Amino acid sequence: MKCKGNPLSRRGFLTVGAAGGLTLAQLLQVEKARAAQKHYDFIEAKAQSVIHVYLPGGMAHQESFDPKPFSPIEYRGEMGTVKTNTGEVVSETIPNLAKIADKFAIVRSMTHGEAAHERGTHNMFTGYRPSPALIFPSFGSVISHEYGPRNNLPPYVCIPNQPNEFAGNGYLSSSFAPFSLGSDPASSGFKVRDLSLPSGVDEGRFARRRSALEAVNYYFAQKDKSDNVGAMNTFYERAYSMISAPKAREAFDISKEDAKLRDAYGRNTAGQRLLMARRLVEAGVRMVSLTYGGWDMHNQITRSMKGTMPALDQGLAMLINDLDQRGLLDSTMIMVSSEFGRTPKINRNAGRDHWPKVFSVMLAGGGVKGGLIHGTSNATASEPDLDPVGPGDLATTMYHQLGIVADKELMAPGDRPIEIVDGGKLVKPLIS
Repeated sequence: MKCKGNPLSRRGFLTVGAAGGLTLAQLLQVEKARAAQKHYDFIEAKAQSVIHVYLPGGMAHQESFDPKPFSPIEYRGEMGTVKTNTGEVVSETIPNLAKIADKFAIVRSMTHGEAAHERGTHNMFTGYRPSPALIFPSFGSVISHEYGPRNNLPPYVCIPNQPNEFAGNGYLSSSFAPFSLGSDPASSGFKVRDLSLPSGVDEGRFARRRSALEAVNYYFAQKDKSDNVGAMNTFYERAYSMISAPKAREAFDISKEDAKLRDAYGRNTAGQRLLMARRLVEAGVRMVSLTYGGWDMHNQITRSMKGTMPALDQGLAMLINDLDQRGLLDSTMIMVSSEFGRTPKINRNAGRDHWPKVFSVMLAGGGVKGGLIHGTSNATASEPDLDPVGPGDLATTMYHQLGIVADKELMAPGDRPIEIVDGGKLVKPLIS
């Protein structure tokens, strides 16, 4: 991991100190000088929040954002195509999105080399390849670390739960782990776990309990400086802030939404999770990560796509339009991704297998150019043809739009400086 463009890096001045015998005061002066250079790395944030829509299993690019209508049927599959409102062609599975293609961008040249679900998922949640030596933090935990909470809400929320081990805080303190709803917004009687006062506890008793717990926490914090104690204190403080702030609690109450709007999103898992994501970013959550469906379609891919995609197409198109109408699309980035794509040829079970060499990602809002297709795959959708984009590049671009310097160093255990993203490049054509 190397520090770029900053001769006064932490490792640099420690090396000087070891060689030349700098005193602590001198080291502090160097540290001060290094801090003064931070303005050179300043990035103006165009996005205030991110909604990461993750499609676990590996969504087929051929049956979604990158159809190949002129290839032989064993490559193109059975699905037809529709024209977008920008004149491009996408799969017939996404007619609602096709009507608003001027509001989003498609990357058709995503690529990495990990064909296993776990490793591909790691790439797409962290921007890093898996390492046996270090557990990397997810996008949401990095954003939580860099910006913290807003409006008494957790900075990073997962709907309905943390979807995988790579969506967590990694080497960062556990205080930057996600807050999970605990149940699905589409379920009847939906209620967020641990967000209400226990039965028999009124506001006065709640305040007394909080004061008592603060005293106990203070005592243990003096005895034990470990991450667990500090993280637990942070956890309780954020929980108290949510429970004691009516507006924060209300953000999680999807029943406050107009019934017609809920219908427009779709009274299903995809629609209600996407609607909840909009409520949360509107209230102040910095990153919402949600999952929908199972896209590991080794068998009968045509039937599977026809069963799974309509709800996503309806809900995602509605999310983009809803954010736009509320004046929130410019400040909210939507990122739709999966761990990899599917094989160029249909297999003997009428499905497609794992294929990480090329796949598609959709981006909208947060300063992303609408109506754009970036990169291309070749005629059989088997590898990038132009402008390949790796997970590090995607992560760098997302962070850039949030005003986060992607090669900034965070501290891993053992005081190891680790860049937020190592070697990722900003995909400039995607951003306005």
